[in-house]
Amino acid sequence: MEAVRKGTLAVGVRGSDIVVLGVERKAVPKLQDARTIRKIQLLDDHIAVAFAGLTADARILINRARTECQSHRLTLEDEASVEYITRYIGGVQQKYTQSGGVRPFGLSTLIAGFSPEGKPQLFHTDPSGTYSQWKANATGRNSKSVREWLEKHYEDFSGEEAIKFTLKALLEVVEPGSKNIEIGVIRSPTSGLEMLSAETIDALVKNIEDEKAELDKAKKEKARAAAEAAAAAATQAPEMRD
Repeated sequence: MEAVRKGTLAVGVRGSDIVVLGVERKAVPKLQDARTIRKIQLLDDHIAVAFAGLTADARILINRARTECQSHRLTLEDEASVEYITRYIGGVQQKYTQSGGVRPFGLSTLIAGFSPEGKPQLFHTDPSGTYSQWKANATGRNSKSVREWLEKHYEDFSGEEAIKFTLKALLEVVEPGSKNIEIGVIRSPTSGLEMLSAETIDALVKNIEDEKAELDKAKKEKARAAAEAAAAAATQAPEMRD
């Protein structure tokens, strides 16, 4: 759990017709290829995962989950459901908490996709192997404060609004800009994972900051108007007494 708490933040939001995963990106050395470090990965054509914790552990767990997805498809001639692969990942994580000579996986996951009925789904697993379904959740660094923010502001968003909501949650603790944020979206059971470009993320961040600036300006104007009204009322009171 300590590795998860120190890991980079990951946020998942389930909308009415979309599932969004957002993660905090660590700064990479200038000569390193940033594409080799991905916190959002595909498990199957219709299932994606984001994680917080040890990247090396995540690589092993994700590869095992991918193998299980292909085995399910080969054996049953049907794709694995989101809940099935979540249960499998939770089972692998739990097994490593009670076996001798091994340690638990040091990561927590957010698994997103669409159910066989075409409904968006979001699941969370922790290092103990416990899994549960969520409307929105966060894991990793500062996840408690982000989860509280999600609980306060969550609505059943759709489309672009769900993406903006995920981005707003990340911006609560992450520096603005595409260098620090990565967003993955699954829009339908057949669309697969779509990673938003840096330009799209920057445009959305600017839009959110502009909205926030306008809201702050409106609040200041309202407060100033209230103060002026109170001052006017205070000056009129002595005149009325006279």
